Amino acid sequence: MSPDPAKPGPSPLRLWPALVLLALIWALRTLPAMADDLSPPVLMVAFFGPVVCALLILVWWLAGSRASRREKLIGAGGWVVLLVVSTLLSHPSFQVFGTLGSAVPWGATAFVVGLVAARWTRPERRAAVALAAAAVAFGFWTLVRNDGLWGDFHSEHVWRWQPTAEDRFLSGRSERAGGEAVAEPLAAAEWPGFRGPGRDSVVPGLALAEDWTAEAPRELWRIRVGPGWSSFAVAGRRLFTQEQRGEFEVVAAYDADTGAEIWAHEYRSRFSDTPGGAGPRATPTLSRGMLFTLGAEGLLHRLEPKTGKVVWQADLRQDAGREPPTWGFASSPLVVDGVVIVHAGGEGDRGVLAYGVEDGRLRWGAPAGGHSYSSPQLSRIAGRRSVPQVTDAGLMLLDPANGSVVLQYEWPSDLYRVLQPLMIGESTLLISTGFGVGTRRLELRSDGDGFVVEERWTSRGLKPHFNDLVAHQGFVYGFDPNILVCVDLETGERQWKGGRYGHGQLLLLPDADQLLVLTETGDVVLVRATPERLEELTRVEVLDAKTWNHPVLVGDRLYVRNGEEAVALEMPLG
Repeated sequence: MSPDPAKPGPSPLRLWPALVLLALIWALRTLPAMADDLSPPVLMVAFFGPVVCALLILVWWLAGSRASRREKLIGAGGWVVLLVVSTLLSHPSFQVFGTLGSAVPWGATAFVVGLVAARWTRPERRAAVALAAAAVAFGFWTLVRNDGLWGDFHSEHVWRWQPTAEDRFLSGRSERAGGEAVAEPLAAAEWPGFRGPGRDSVVPGLALAEDWTAEAPRELWRIRVGPGWSSFAVAGRRLFTQEQRGEFEVVAAYDADTGAEIWAHEYRSRFSDTPGGAGPRATPTLSRGMLFTLGAEGLLHRLEPKTGKVVWQADLRQDAGREPPTWGFASSPLVVDGVVIVHAGGEGDRGVLAYGVEDGRLRWGAPAGGHSYSSPQLSRIAGRRSVPQVTDAGLMLLDPANGSVVLQYEWPSDLYRVLQPLMIGESTLLISTGFGVGTRRLELRSDGDGFVVEERWTSRGLKPHFNDLVAHQGFVYGFDPNILVCVDLETGERQWKGGRYGHGQLLLLPDADQLLVLTETGDVVLVRATPERLEELTRVEVLDAKTWNHPVLVGDRLYVRNGEEAVALEMPLG
Protein backbone atom coordinates (compact mmCIF):
# COMPACT_ATOMS: atom_id res chain seq x y z
CA MET A 1 0.00 0.00 0.00
CA SER A 2 1.39 3.35 -0.98
CA PRO A 3 1.93 5.83 1.83
CA ASP A 4 -0.68 8.49 2.49
CA PRO A 5 0.11 11.75 0.78
CA ALA A 6 1.45 14.39 3.12
CA LYS A 7 -1.17 16.56 4.76
CA PRO A 8 -1.28 20.06 3.27
CA GLY A 9 0.23 22.83 5.41
CA PRO A 10 -1.75 25.74 6.73
CA SER A 11 -3.12 28.19 4.19
CA PRO A 12 -0.93 31.27 3.99
CA LEU A 13 -2.64 34.36 5.34
CA ARG A 14 -3.36 37.36 3.13
CA LEU A 15 -1.64 39.87 5.41
CA TRP A 16 -1.18 42.95 3.26
CA PRO A 17 -4.65 44.48 3.96
CA ALA A 18 -4.04 44.23 7.71
CA LEU A 19 -0.59 45.79 7.36
CA VAL A 20 -2.03 48.67 5.34
CA LEU A 21 -4.68 49.26 8.03
CA LEU A 22 -1.98 49.07 10.70
CA ALA A 23 0.08 51.73 8.96
CA LEU A 24 -3.03 53.89 8.68
CA ILE A 25 -3.74 53.53 12.41
CA TRP A 26 -0.37 54.94 13.38
CA ALA A 27 -0.41 57.63 10.74
CA LEU A 28 -3.74 58.86 12.09
CA ARG A 29 -2.52 58.74 15.69
CA THR A 30 0.34 61.10 14.83
CA LEU A 31 -1.94 63.49 12.92
CA PRO A 32 -2.45 66.03 15.77
CA ALA A 33 1.30 66.36 16.26
CA MET A 34 1.80 67.06 12.55
CA ALA A 35 -1.24 69.28 11.99
CA ASP A 36 -0.83 73.03 12.29
CA ASP A 37 -4.60 73.39 12.61
CA LEU A 38 -6.22 71.43 15.45
CA SER A 39 -9.72 71.80 14.06
CA PRO A 40 -12.56 69.52 15.23
CA PRO A 41 -12.40 67.43 12.02
CA VAL A 42 -8.67 66.80 12.56
CA LEU A 43 -9.24 65.75 16.17
CA MET A 44 -12.22 63.56 15.29
CA VAL A 45 -10.29 61.79 12.53
CA ALA A 46 -7.23 61.37 14.77
CA PHE A 47 -9.34 59.85 17.57
CA PHE A 48 -11.93 57.76 15.77
CA GLY A 49 -9.89 56.92 12.66
CA PRO A 50 -7.67 54.36 14.45
CA VAL A 51 -10.75 52.82 16.10
CA VAL A 52 -12.42 52.36 12.71
CA CYS A 53 -9.21 50.87 11.27
CA ALA A 54 -9.02 48.43 14.20
CA LEU A 55 -12.57 47.30 13.53
CA LEU A 56 -11.73 46.94 9.84
CA ILE A 57 -8.89 44.63 10.86
CA LEU A 58 -11.50 42.39 12.50
CA VAL A 59 -13.54 42.54 9.30
CA TRP A 60 -10.44 41.57 7.32
CA TRP A 61 -9.76 38.70 9.70
CA LEU A 62 -13.26 37.32 9.28
CA ALA A 63 -13.74 37.97 5.56
CA GLY A 64 -10.40 38.31 3.81
CA SER A 65 -7.56 36.75 5.79
CA ARG A 66 -7.78 33.18 4.34
CA ALA A 67 -7.77 31.78 7.87
CA SER A 68 -9.87 28.72 8.58
CA ARG A 69 -13.40 29.20 9.85
CA ARG A 70 -12.55 27.83 13.28
CA GLU A 71 -9.45 30.02 13.46
CA LYS A 72 -11.47 33.09 12.53
CA LEU A 73 -14.04 32.48 15.24
CA ILE A 74 -11.39 31.84 17.89
CA GLY A 75 -9.38 34.93 16.92
CA ALA A 76 -12.27 37.39 16.60
CA GLY A 77 -14.15 36.08 19.63
CA GLY A 78 -11.03 36.06 21.78
CA TRP A 79 -10.12 39.62 20.71
CA VAL A 80 -13.56 40.92 21.65
CA VAL A 81 -13.43 39.13 25.01
CA LEU A 82 -10.03 40.69 25.72
CA LEU A 83 -11.42 44.13 24.86
CA VAL A 84 -14.40 43.74 27.17
CA VAL A 85 -12.37 42.33 30.08
CA SER A 86 -9.66 45.00 29.80
CA THR A 87 -12.31 47.73 29.72
CA LEU A 88 -13.92 46.41 32.88
CA LEU A 89 -10.55 46.12 34.64
CA SER A 90 -9.16 49.47 33.52
CA HIS A 91 -8.91 52.51 35.78
CA PRO A 92 -12.10 54.67 35.86
CA SER A 93 -10.18 57.60 34.33
CA PHE A 94 -9.23 55.39 31.39
CA GLN A 95 -12.53 53.71 30.57
CA VAL A 96 -14.37 54.55 27.35
CA PHE A 97 -12.13 57.26 25.88
CA GLY A 98 -8.89 55.67 27.03
CA THR A 99 -10.01 52.27 25.80
CA LEU A 100 -11.04 53.63 22.40
CA GLY A 101 -8.09 55.95 22.00
CA SER A 102 -5.30 53.66 23.23
CA ALA A 103 -6.26 50.08 24.07
CA VAL A 104 -8.17 49.35 20.85
CA PRO A 105 -5.41 50.52 18.45
CA TRP A 106 -2.72 48.78 20.50
CA GLY A 107 -4.78 45.60 20.79
CA ALA A 108 -5.33 45.52 17.02
CA THR A 109 -1.64 46.18 16.40
CA ALA A 110 -0.53 43.39 18.71
CA PHE A 111 -3.01 40.96 17.12
CA VAL A 112 -1.63 41.61 13.62
CA VAL A 113 1.99 41.49 14.80
CA GLY A 114 1.26 38.12 16.43
CA LEU A 115 -0.19 36.81 13.18
CA VAL A 116 2.87 37.98 11.24
CA ALA A 117 5.20 36.28 13.73
CA ALA A 118 3.25 32.99 13.59
CA ARG A 119 2.13 33.08 9.96
CA TRP A 120 3.79 29.73 9.02
CA THR A 121 2.67 27.75 12.05
CA ARG A 122 -0.46 25.64 12.42
CA PRO A 123 -3.80 27.57 12.37
CA GLU A 124 -4.53 26.79 16.01
CA ARG A 125 -1.15 28.15 17.04
CA ARG A 126 -1.47 31.23 14.78
CA ALA A 127 -4.64 32.36 16.54
CA ALA A 128 -3.19 31.57 19.98
CA VAL A 129 -0.03 33.62 19.33
CA ALA A 130 -2.07 36.55 18.00
CA LEU A 131 -4.39 36.49 21.00
CA ALA A 132 -1.48 36.20 23.42
CA ALA A 133 0.09 39.30 21.88
CA ALA A 134 -3.25 41.12 22.06
CA ALA A 135 -3.66 40.07 25.70
CA VAL A 136 -0.30 41.67 26.55
CA ALA A 137 -1.34 44.90 24.81
CA PHE A 138 -4.77 45.06 26.42
CA GLY A 139 -3.34 44.05 29.77
CA PHE A 140 -0.83 46.87 29.71
CA TRP A 141 -3.61 49.46 29.48
CA THR A 142 -5.29 48.06 32.59
CA LEU A 143 -2.18 49.11 34.52
CA VAL A 144 -2.34 52.82 33.75
CA ARG A 145 -4.60 55.75 34.50
CA ASN A 146 -5.22 59.01 32.66
CA ASP A 147 -4.06 62.08 34.56
CA GLY A 148 -5.61 64.48 32.05
CA LEU A 149 -4.82 65.91 28.65
CA TRP A 150 -2.22 68.40 27.51
CA GLY A 151 -3.18 71.32 25.35
CA ASP A 152 -2.54 69.35 22.16
CA PHE A 153 -4.94 66.66 23.48
CA HIS A 154 -2.41 63.92 24.11
CA SER A 155 -3.06 62.03 27.33
CA GLU A 156 -0.83 61.99 30.38
CA HIS A 157 -0.59 58.31 31.31
CA VAL A 158 0.94 57.09 34.58
CA TRP A 159 0.89 53.79 36.45
CA ARG A 160 -2.45 53.44 38.18
CA TRP A 161 -0.88 52.64 41.55
CA GLN A 162 1.21 55.79 41.62
CA PRO A 163 -0.15 58.43 44.01
CA THR A 164 -1.49 61.52 42.27
CA ALA A 165 0.04 64.92 42.85
CA GLU A 166 -3.03 65.70 44.95
CA ASP A 167 -2.46 62.55 47.05
CA ARG A 168 1.15 63.55 47.66
CA PHE A 169 0.09 67.06 48.58
CA LEU A 170 -2.58 65.90 51.02
CA SER A 171 -0.37 63.29 52.68
CA GLY A 172 2.50 65.73 53.13
CA ARG A 173 0.71 68.77 54.50
CA SER A 174 0.11 69.46 58.14
CA GLU A 175 -3.39 69.97 59.46
CA ARG A 176 -2.68 73.66 59.82
CA ALA A 177 0.23 75.41 58.14
CA GLY A 178 0.28 78.22 60.71
CA GLY A 179 1.54 81.16 58.66
CA GLU A 180 2.02 84.51 60.37
CA ALA A 181 -1.06 86.74 60.46
CA VAL A 182 -0.63 89.87 58.36
CA ALA A 183 -2.04 93.05 59.86
CA GLU A 184 -1.57 95.46 56.95
CA PRO A 185 -4.69 96.82 55.23
CA LEU A 186 -5.89 95.15 52.04
CA ALA A 187 -7.88 97.95 50.41
CA ALA A 188 -5.26 98.52 47.71
CA ALA A 189 -4.35 95.35 45.81
CA GLU A 190 -1.36 95.43 43.48
CA TRP A 191 -2.77 92.53 41.46
CA PRO A 192 -6.49 92.42 42.25
CA GLY A 193 -7.37 89.33 40.25
CA PHE A 194 -7.42 87.56 36.91
CA ARG A 195 -4.70 88.90 34.57
CA GLY A 196 -4.03 91.99 36.68
CA PRO A 197 -5.69 95.37 37.23
CA GLY A 198 -6.96 95.66 33.65
CA ARG A 199 -7.54 91.95 33.03
CA ASP A 200 -5.11 92.40 30.14
CA SER A 201 -1.83 90.78 31.34
CA VAL A 202 0.00 94.11 30.98
CA VAL A 203 2.68 95.16 33.50
CA PRO A 204 3.71 98.77 32.84
CA GLY A 205 6.74 100.56 34.25
CA LEU A 206 8.94 97.48 34.55
CA ALA A 207 11.88 95.99 32.66
CA LEU A 208 13.58 92.66 33.31
CA ALA A 209 17.25 91.86 32.87
CA GLU A 210 17.74 90.03 29.59
CA ASP A 211 20.56 87.64 30.52
CA TRP A 212 19.58 85.19 33.24
CA THR A 213 22.84 83.28 33.03
CA ALA A 214 24.67 86.32 34.40
CA GLU A 215 21.94 87.22 36.88
CA ALA A 216 19.46 84.42 37.42
CA PRO A 217 16.00 84.71 38.97
CA ARG A 218 16.24 83.79 42.66
CA GLU A 219 13.78 81.28 44.04
CA LEU A 220 12.26 82.63 47.25
CA TRP A 221 10.04 79.67 48.07
CA ARG A 222 8.37 76.62 46.58
CA ILE A 223 5.32 74.90 48.04
CA ARG A 224 2.94 72.11 47.05
CA VAL A 225 -0.61 73.14 46.28
CA GLY A 226 -3.77 71.28 45.38
CA PRO A 227 -4.94 70.93 41.78
CA GLY A 228 -6.74 73.74 39.98
CA TRP A 229 -6.20 76.30 37.23
CA SER A 230 -6.65 79.39 39.35
CA SER A 231 -4.06 82.17 39.28
CA PHE A 232 -3.23 84.58 42.13
CA ALA A 233 -4.67 87.80 43.49
CA VAL A 234 -2.05 89.82 45.39
CA ALA A 235 -2.39 92.44 48.10
CA GLY A 236 0.71 93.40 50.05
CA ARG A 237 2.09 90.29 51.70
CA ARG A 238 -0.90 88.11 50.88
CA LEU A 239 -1.50 85.82 47.91
CA PHE A 240 -4.95 84.40 47.30
CA THR A 241 -5.69 81.39 45.12
CA GLN A 242 -8.08 78.44 44.79
CA GLU A 243 -7.33 74.73 44.77
CA GLN A 244 -8.77 71.27 45.36
CA ARG A 245 -8.05 69.25 48.48
CA GLY A 246 -9.79 65.91 48.34
CA GLU A 247 -13.55 66.41 48.43
CA PHE A 248 -13.19 70.09 49.31
CA GLU A 249 -12.61 73.16 47.21
CA VAL A 250 -10.34 75.57 49.05
CA VAL A 251 -9.69 79.29 48.95
CA ALA A 252 -6.26 79.81 50.47
CA ALA A 253 -4.26 82.82 51.58
CA TYR A 254 -0.47 82.46 51.52
CA ASP A 255 2.32 84.65 52.83
CA ALA A 256 3.93 86.24 49.78
CA ASP A 257 7.36 86.31 51.47
CA THR A 258 7.51 82.73 52.72
CA GLY A 259 4.77 80.73 50.99
CA ALA A 260 3.32 79.74 54.38
CA GLU A 261 -0.42 79.25 54.49
CA ILE A 262 -2.16 81.98 56.50
CA TRP A 263 -5.68 80.62 56.29
CA ALA A 264 -7.76 78.25 54.17
CA HIS A 265 -11.51 78.26 53.71
CA GLU A 266 -12.80 74.91 52.52
CA TYR A 267 -16.26 73.76 51.48
CA ARG A 268 -17.46 70.43 50.19
CA SER A 269 -17.33 70.52 46.39
CA ARG A 270 -15.35 68.61 43.80
CA PHE A 271 -15.46 69.09 40.05
CA SER A 272 -13.29 67.08 37.67
CA ASP A 273 -13.18 66.50 33.93
CA THR A 274 -10.93 64.28 31.82
CA PRO A 275 -8.89 67.01 30.05
CA GLY A 276 -8.41 69.39 32.96
CA GLY A 277 -8.65 67.17 36.00
CA ALA A 278 -9.95 68.35 39.35
CA GLY A 279 -10.11 71.77 40.90
CA PRO A 280 -11.40 75.32 40.55
CA ARG A 281 -10.94 77.17 37.28
CA ALA A 282 -11.51 80.79 38.28
CA THR A 283 -9.18 83.26 40.02
CA PRO A 284 -10.06 85.19 43.22
CA THR A 285 -10.92 88.89 42.95
CA LEU A 286 -9.97 91.57 45.48
CA SER A 287 -11.93 94.82 45.62
CA ARG A 288 -11.96 97.46 48.36
CA GLY A 289 -10.91 95.01 51.05
CA MET A 290 -13.37 92.33 49.89
CA LEU A 291 -12.48 88.92 48.42
CA PHE A 292 -14.72 87.12 45.89
CA THR A 293 -14.30 83.60 44.53
CA LEU A 294 -16.24 81.28 42.23
CA GLY A 295 -15.86 77.51 42.46
CA ALA A 296 -16.05 75.09 39.55
CA GLU A 297 -19.47 73.80 40.68
CA GLY A 298 -20.87 77.32 40.92
CA LEU A 299 -20.49 78.38 44.56
CA LEU A 300 -19.83 82.12 44.71
CA HIS A 301 -18.35 83.45 47.95
CA ARG A 302 -17.51 86.75 49.50
CA LEU A 303 -14.83 86.17 52.13
CA GLU A 304 -13.08 88.33 54.67
CA PRO A 305 -9.54 88.43 53.19
CA LYS A 306 -7.79 88.71 56.56
CA THR A 307 -9.39 85.62 58.06
CA GLY A 308 -11.19 83.69 55.32
CA LYS A 309 -14.51 84.09 57.15
CA VAL A 310 -17.58 83.75 54.90
CA VAL A 311 -19.57 86.98 54.54
CA TRP A 312 -22.11 85.47 52.12
CA GLN A 313 -22.52 82.67 49.62
CA ALA A 314 -24.59 82.21 46.44
CA ASP A 315 -25.11 79.16 44.24
CA LEU A 316 -25.12 79.67 40.46
CA ARG A 317 -26.75 76.29 39.94
CA GLN A 318 -29.85 77.51 41.75
CA ASP A 319 -29.84 81.11 40.57
CA ALA A 320 -29.12 80.27 36.92
CA GLY A 321 -31.10 77.03 36.93
CA ARG A 322 -28.34 74.97 35.38
CA GLU A 323 -25.65 72.41 36.15
CA PRO A 324 -21.94 73.15 35.65
CA PRO A 325 -20.90 73.31 31.99
CA THR A 326 -18.59 70.71 30.46
CA TRP A 327 -15.38 72.16 31.92
CA GLY A 328 -16.93 73.71 35.03
CA PHE A 329 -17.82 77.28 35.98
CA ALA A 330 -14.72 79.32 35.16
CA SER A 331 -15.75 82.97 35.41
CA SER A 332 -13.42 85.06 37.57
CA PRO A 333 -15.69 87.54 39.41
CA LEU A 334 -15.76 91.17 38.26
CA VAL A 335 -16.60 93.86 40.82
CA VAL A 336 -18.02 97.14 39.52
CA ASP A 337 -20.53 99.71 40.82
CA GLY A 338 -21.39 97.77 43.95
CA VAL A 339 -22.09 94.43 42.26
CA VAL A 340 -20.03 91.32 41.56
CA ILE A 341 -20.62 89.93 38.06
CA VAL A 342 -20.11 86.35 36.84
CA HIS A 343 -21.06 84.36 33.76
CA ALA A 344 -23.46 81.51 34.53
CA GLY A 345 -24.94 80.52 31.17
CA GLY A 346 -28.50 79.94 32.31
CA GLU A 347 -31.54 80.34 30.08
CA GLY A 348 -33.48 83.56 29.64
CA ASP A 349 -31.97 86.42 31.59
CA ARG A 350 -29.80 84.10 33.73
CA GLY A 351 -26.75 84.08 31.48
CA VAL A 352 -24.76 86.76 33.34
CA LEU A 353 -25.61 87.41 36.98
CA ALA A 354 -24.81 90.36 39.25
CA TYR A 355 -24.93 90.14 43.05
CA GLY A 356 -24.77 92.96 45.56
CA VAL A 357 -21.32 93.01 47.12
CA GLU A 358 -22.68 93.80 50.59
CA ASP A 359 -25.45 91.23 50.95
CA GLY A 360 -25.06 88.77 48.06
CA ARG A 361 -28.59 89.38 46.80
CA LEU A 362 -29.16 88.97 43.07
CA ARG A 363 -29.37 92.46 41.56
CA TRP A 364 -29.82 91.70 37.88
CA GLY A 365 -29.46 89.04 35.23
CA ALA A 366 -28.79 89.33 31.53
CA PRO A 367 -29.19 86.89 28.64
CA ALA A 368 -25.98 85.33 27.35
CA GLY A 369 -24.85 82.32 25.40
CA GLY A 370 -25.27 78.85 26.80
CA HIS A 371 -21.63 78.44 27.76
CA SER A 372 -18.45 80.44 28.15
CA TYR A 373 -15.21 79.97 30.03
CA SER A 374 -14.32 83.64 29.59
CA SER A 375 -14.73 86.18 32.38
CA PRO A 376 -16.56 89.53 32.30
CA GLN A 377 -14.33 92.59 32.27
CA LEU A 378 -14.84 96.33 32.45
CA SER A 379 -13.89 98.35 29.37
CA ARG A 380 -14.45 101.86 28.08
CA ILE A 381 -15.81 101.56 24.56
CA ALA A 382 -16.51 104.68 22.50
CA GLY A 383 -16.50 106.70 25.72
CA ARG A 384 -18.96 104.41 27.48
CA ARG A 385 -18.30 102.00 30.35
CA SER A 386 -19.39 98.52 29.29
CA VAL A 387 -18.86 94.92 30.30
CA PRO A 388 -17.81 92.76 27.31
CA GLN A 389 -18.67 89.07 27.63
CA VAL A 390 -17.68 86.45 25.05
CA THR A 391 -19.87 83.35 24.79
CA ASP A 392 -20.68 80.59 22.32
CA ALA A 393 -23.20 83.02 20.77
CA GLY A 394 -20.62 85.74 20.10
CA LEU A 395 -19.92 89.02 21.90
CA MET A 396 -22.26 90.97 24.11
CA LEU A 397 -21.80 94.32 25.83
CA LEU A 398 -23.65 94.93 29.08
CA ASP A 399 -24.42 98.09 30.99
CA PRO A 400 -22.93 97.38 34.45
CA ALA A 401 -25.59 99.53 36.12
CA ASN A 402 -28.54 97.30 35.25
CA GLY A 403 -27.36 94.48 32.96
CA SER A 404 -29.11 95.82 29.89
CA VAL A 405 -27.64 94.50 26.65
CA VAL A 406 -26.27 97.42 24.62
CA LEU A 407 -24.74 95.23 21.93
CA GLN A 408 -25.26 91.65 20.77
CA TYR A 409 -22.74 90.73 18.09
CA GLU A 410 -23.45 87.29 16.70
CA TRP A 411 -20.55 84.96 15.96
CA PRO A 412 -21.99 81.60 16.97
CA SER A 413 -19.76 78.62 17.63
CA ASP A 414 -20.36 75.10 18.86
CA LEU A 415 -16.83 75.17 20.27
CA TYR A 416 -15.83 76.48 23.65
CA ARG A 417 -14.68 80.07 24.04
CA VAL A 418 -12.21 80.78 26.82
CA LEU A 419 -10.20 83.88 25.94
CA GLN A 420 -10.79 87.37 27.21
CA PRO A 421 -11.81 89.96 24.61
CA LEU A 422 -8.78 92.15 23.94
CA MET A 423 -9.67 95.86 24.05
CA ILE A 424 -7.26 98.17 22.23
CA GLY A 425 -7.96 101.87 22.74
CA GLU A 426 -11.67 102.70 22.94
CA SER A 427 -12.86 101.29 19.62
CA THR A 428 -10.88 98.17 18.66
CA LEU A 429 -11.77 94.81 20.11
CA LEU A 430 -10.38 91.34 19.31
CA ILE A 431 -12.24 88.10 20.00
CA SER A 432 -10.88 84.63 19.31
CA THR A 433 -11.96 81.05 18.81
CA GLY A 434 -9.60 78.08 18.68
CA PHE A 435 -9.78 74.88 16.65
CA GLY A 436 -8.93 76.53 13.36
CA VAL A 437 -11.46 79.38 13.50
CA GLY A 438 -9.18 82.33 14.27
CA THR A 439 -9.20 85.85 15.68
CA ARG A 440 -11.52 88.65 14.54
CA ARG A 441 -10.98 92.39 14.78
CA LEU A 442 -14.05 94.49 15.42
CA GLU A 443 -14.38 98.28 15.31
CA LEU A 444 -17.09 99.71 17.55
CA ARG A 445 -18.58 103.19 17.52
CA SER A 446 -21.40 104.66 19.52
CA ASP A 447 -24.83 104.97 17.89
CA GLY A 448 -27.28 106.54 20.31
CA ASP A 449 -28.02 103.98 23.01
CA GLY A 450 -26.15 101.23 21.23
CA PHE A 451 -23.11 100.49 19.08
CA VAL A 452 -22.33 99.93 15.43
CA VAL A 453 -19.90 97.12 14.68
CA GLU A 454 -17.57 96.86 11.69
CA GLU A 455 -15.68 93.64 11.00
CA ARG A 456 -12.17 94.59 9.92
CA TRP A 457 -10.60 91.14 9.49
CA THR A 458 -10.59 87.55 10.64
CA SER A 459 -7.14 85.98 10.84
CA ARG A 460 -6.56 82.24 10.82
CA GLY A 461 -2.92 83.00 11.58
CA LEU A 462 -3.86 83.37 15.26
CA LYS A 463 -6.07 80.56 16.56
CA PRO A 464 -5.58 80.33 20.35
CA HIS A 465 -7.49 77.79 22.43
CA PHE A 466 -7.26 79.18 25.96
CA ASN A 467 -4.15 81.36 25.83
CA ASP A 468 -4.87 85.07 26.07
CA LEU A 469 -3.52 87.73 23.73
CA VAL A 470 -1.64 90.99 24.26
CA ALA A 471 -1.17 93.95 21.90
CA HIS A 472 1.88 96.20 21.61
CA GLN A 473 2.69 99.01 19.19
CA GLY A 474 0.34 97.87 16.46
CA PHE A 475 0.97 94.14 16.75
CA VAL A 476 -0.75 91.29 18.55
CA TYR A 477 1.10 88.44 20.28
CA GLY A 478 -0.44 85.10 21.20
CA PHE A 479 -0.47 81.36 20.51
CA ASP A 480 -1.47 79.55 17.31
CA PRO A 481 -2.50 77.16 18.80
CA ASN A 482 0.62 76.21 20.76
CA ILE A 483 3.30 78.22 18.96
CA LEU A 484 3.93 81.89 19.68
CA VAL A 485 2.99 84.23 16.82
CA CYS A 486 2.97 87.93 15.98
CA VAL A 487 0.10 89.38 13.91
CA ASP A 488 -0.23 92.83 12.35
CA LEU A 489 -3.13 94.61 14.06
CA GLU A 490 -3.94 96.65 10.96
CA THR A 491 -4.15 93.80 8.45
CA GLY A 492 -4.42 90.59 10.46
CA GLU A 493 -1.42 89.17 8.60
CA ARG A 494 1.01 87.00 10.54
CA GLN A 495 4.51 88.46 10.88
CA TRP A 496 6.25 85.44 12.38
CA LYS A 497 5.60 82.14 14.07
CA GLY A 498 8.06 80.31 16.31
CA GLY A 499 8.80 79.25 19.82
CA ARG A 500 7.12 75.97 20.70
CA TYR A 501 6.05 76.95 24.19
CA GLY A 502 2.99 74.72 24.24
CA HIS A 503 -0.30 76.11 25.44
CA GLY A 504 1.32 78.62 27.74
CA GLN A 505 0.39 82.08 29.01
CA LEU A 506 2.18 85.41 28.72
CA LEU A 507 2.59 88.89 30.19
CA LEU A 508 3.46 92.08 28.32
CA LEU A 509 6.02 94.52 29.72
CA PRO A 510 5.32 97.39 27.31
CA ASP A 511 7.95 99.85 28.56
CA ALA A 512 10.69 97.28 27.89
CA ASP A 513 9.26 95.70 24.71
CA GLN A 514 9.28 92.35 26.50
CA LEU A 515 7.02 89.31 26.67
CA LEU A 516 7.27 87.06 29.71
CA VAL A 517 6.06 83.61 28.67
CA LEU A 518 5.12 80.82 31.08
CA THR A 519 5.27 77.67 28.94
CA GLU A 520 2.94 74.71 29.24
CA THR A 521 5.81 72.65 30.67
CA GLY A 522 6.62 75.26 33.33
CA ASP A 523 9.56 77.20 31.89
CA VAL A 524 9.70 80.99 32.18
CA VAL A 525 10.93 82.59 28.95
CA LEU A 526 11.72 86.22 28.13
CA VAL A 527 10.97 87.19 24.53
CA ARG A 528 11.43 90.47 22.69
CA ALA A 529 8.09 92.02 21.68
CA THR A 530 9.06 92.86 18.11
CA PRO A 531 7.38 92.19 14.75
CA GLU A 532 10.71 91.54 13.06
CA ARG A 533 11.25 87.96 14.20
CA LEU A 534 11.03 85.68 17.21
CA GLU A 535 13.83 86.78 19.55
CA GLU A 536 14.09 84.63 22.65
CA LEU A 537 16.29 86.43 25.16
CA THR A 538 16.64 84.02 28.07
CA ARG A 539 14.80 81.32 30.01
CA VAL A 540 14.73 79.33 33.23
CA GLU A 541 13.05 76.08 34.29
CA VAL A 542 10.62 76.67 37.15
CA LEU A 543 7.80 74.09 37.25
CA ASP A 544 7.81 70.44 36.23
CA ALA A 545 4.24 69.61 35.25
CA LYS A 546 1.43 70.81 32.99
CA THR A 547 1.04 74.55 33.56
CA TRP A 548 -1.99 76.45 32.29
CA ASN A 549 -2.30 79.02 35.09
CA HIS A 550 -1.66 82.69 34.32
CA PRO A 551 1.57 84.14 35.80
CA VAL A 552 1.59 87.17 38.11
CA LEU A 553 4.34 89.83 38.18
CA VAL A 554 4.32 92.44 40.96
CA GLY A 555 7.46 94.55 41.07
CA ASP A 556 10.37 92.14 40.97
CA ARG A 557 8.24 89.24 42.29
CA LEU A 558 7.01 86.61 39.85
CA TYR A 559 4.40 84.18 41.20
CA VAL A 560 3.62 81.06 39.17
CA ARG A 561 1.70 77.90 39.91
CA ASN A 562 0.10 74.88 38.31
CA GLY A 563 -1.93 71.99 39.69
CA GLU A 564 0.96 70.73 41.82
CA GLU A 565 3.28 73.54 42.96
CA ALA A 566 3.49 77.28 43.51
CA VAL A 567 6.76 79.18 43.24
CA ALA A 568 7.86 82.74 44.00
CA LEU A 569 10.86 84.16 42.14
CA GLU A 570 12.77 87.38 42.65
CA MET A 571 13.39 88.56 39.09
CA PRO A 572 16.48 90.52 38.06
CA LEU A 573 15.46 93.96 36.82
CA GLY A 574 16.90 95.67 33.78
